[in-house]
Amino acid sequence: MPSLRLVRLALHGSFYALLAIAAAPAAAGSKPTVTLLPAAVLAVVYGLGIVRTTARRGLWLTAVTGLWLLLLAMDHGYSYVAFPLFFLFLGALPVRWAHPAIAAATAAVVAAQAAAPGGLTAAKVIGPVAGAAVAILTGYGYAALYRESRKRQQLIDDLLRTRDELAAAQREAGRLAERQRLAREIHDTLAQGLSSIVLLARAAETAAPDTARERVREIGLTASDNLAEARRFVQALTPPALEDAPLPEALRRVTARTVPGAVFRLDGDPRTLPMETEVALLRLTQEALANVARHAHADRTAVTLAFLDGQVTLDIYDDGVGFTPGDGRADGRRTFGLHGMRERIAALGGTLTVESAPGEGTAIAAAVPVGAGTRAEHQSPPQRRSATTAESGGAGPAATPEGAAA
Repeated sequence: MPSLRLVRLALHGSFYALLAIAAAPAAAGSKPTVTLLPAAVLAVVYGLGIVRTTARRGLWLTAVTGLWLLLLAMDHGYSYVAFPLFFLFLGALPVRWAHPAIAAATAAVVAAQAAAPGGLTAAKVIGPVAGAAVAILTGYGYAALYRESRKRQQLIDDLLRTRDELAAAQREAGRLAERQRLAREIHDTLAQGLSSIVLLARAAETAAPDTARERVREIGLTASDNLAEARRFVQALTPPALEDAPLPEALRRVTARTVPGAVFRLDGDPRTLPMETEVALLRLTQEALANVARHAHADRTAVTLAFLDGQVTLDIYDDGVGFTPGDGRADGRRTFGLHGMRERIAALGGTLTVESAPGEGTAIAAAVPVGAGTRAEHQSPPQRRSATTAESGGAGPAATPEGAAA
């Protein structure tokens, strides 16, 4: 509070200035020099009280007041030193003591002036009384300024503390959100890939040699994808499925690999989408198809990606055993997967609908709003398309666009 420090410096400076003015005649020889020693002692004692702020304030104030009264009794010229003492009383004493002390000091000044040549006059009474009144009013103003400054400082401290608490809360929220995001990523990628590897390994155990070799090759491809996903977690890169293919082609591959015989359809003209949208739709497809492979026992599965005006939709249908959405008895991993799906789509401002019933299959529909975007060439380069056919093993209608449209 710089303004309050300036006020204190002005008060101390005025005390020494008035003390020097009162002692000047004695120092010049026009008055007896007997007052110079007490004046010097008063100056020293007052300065010690300023420097040694931890000293006993009551004792110091008593010493200063006593020395001033001694000087006042010796020379009425020290009457003016009372004015800075008024402020000293207001600052160092409680109100119930400060006002009586000011009144007593004012009475002492009036008495000293009355003993001076010319006797007691109205001016000699009004001057000290007016000075005391001004000192009291100024003291109240000073106290109000001090309280306001303290309140302002307290408000600043509260704001700083609130800011630190908010920053800590935001960091904690970010940490929890990142942990939740990683949980979804691991569930939708590594966990699903490992589940596929387990299913393929079981199928290979009882399959014919040629089919077993095909399953082992698929296990290798799935393991390679999972390894790439694990590296992506470390390097924070785009999902491998989207690195060398547009979204429709990536979904076609996932469909063919996860549920053999499943059909992928594309409606509308493909457009470039924000990366977070493509990742969300890819993860949604992976999660839904993994559930189909593990739980549905479906004969038919279809994935449809549609580019409409202002939005992109993804529908995944199977005619399997179905389940009751929201039923606490449902598989815990499936429940977590549905929750993760909804979180991903909701984060993009979209909607996710799950329709299912025991024995009636399952339909999952997601709609995400997108801008007009730009048209993207869906047809893959020859080398990319051949790689896609090889990865899917050439099996099922999902391996080619013609089959998808069938």
